[in-house]
Amino acid sequence: MRETVLNSKIFDSDIEKISMRDGYGEGLLEAGKNPDVVALSADLKQSTRVDSFAEKFPERFFECGIAEQNMIGIAAGLALNGKIPFASSLAVFAPGRTWDQIRVSVCYSKANVKIVGSHAGISVGGDGATHQALEDIAIARVLPNMAVVVPCDYIETRKAAVYVAEHKGPLYLRFARGKTAVITTEATPFKFGQAEIFREGKDVTIIACGPLVYYCLLAAKELEKEGISVQVINNHTVKPIDKLGIAKAAKETGAIVTVEEHQIDGGLGGAVAEVLAESYPVPIERIGVKDTFGESGHPRELLDKYGMGVKDIKEAVRTVLKRKGTS
Repeated sequence: MRETVLNSKIFDSDIEKISMRDGYGEGLLEAGKNPDVVALSADLKQSTRVDSFAEKFPERFFECGIAEQNMIGIAAGLALNGKIPFASSLAVFAPGRTWDQIRVSVCYSKANVKIVGSHAGISVGGDGATHQALEDIAIARVLPNMAVVVPCDYIETRKAAVYVAEHKGPLYLRFARGKTAVITTEATPFKFGQAEIFREGKDVTIIACGPLVYYCLLAAKELEKEGISVQVINNHTVKPIDKLGIAKAAKETGAIVTVEEHQIDGGLGGAVAEVLAESYPVPIERIGVKDTFGESGHPRELLDKYGMGVKDIKEAVRTVLKRKGTS
């Protein structure tokens, strides 16, 4: 394992857990040192952790009310006039409810707008199907000129928010609501467009994004007891995806499992499958939500019910190894 860059307590039961949205709020505040950075909210500044920015830079904060589509139009106008707007909401609203405005006003115009989707995935829990964004990666990554970043924890979300302010062009930043394991450190590399190997392995590669990267590391540790050597890759940039890195992993291990808290169609798994089909086809298994909506419940229970738990990741690894012909 890359112990030099990952949290040394990654396999401890008392590993620290912090909300990724807190990382976003801190990163946005740091990005705010640039006077061109502005923030917009659709009546959710506390939920999306934009409130600290609003308090420190009130002249650069725009409360748009419960009018997400209007918020995107305002953000596009600000961007086309030289500002760097962060438009934050729940992921089901942005990019969900605002897809048309993002497509035309932001992406078609190549406006330098940062769409920030919080509360993504099924682990929103009790809010239920209407607020569990499971399609947002797919609808964002299909848009021309749009980049997509899905960090894995609190620290990486903060780093991503700081980077986003420097990125030129439309970008979608996605993260979960609840507290998740802090698996990275300040020394962990974060480079836009480049996947990072979090664990070395030779039998199979797991490629994941978001907070489920932690589950993948736990699964890899347990599979080690079965004599299975698992490489784990944190693929935080879903678009532009690291084609060279994915092809290299496929050549080295000969089998791939993708893991994401999103529909398996159109998200990270779909993007990886496209890369493999074009460059180096190998057996692939995809972990994610399988063409269904979620429901209300405890986040951990929902992840297990919908097949995204450690047990499910381990089973996918065993399945892909059988297809590879080595188990």
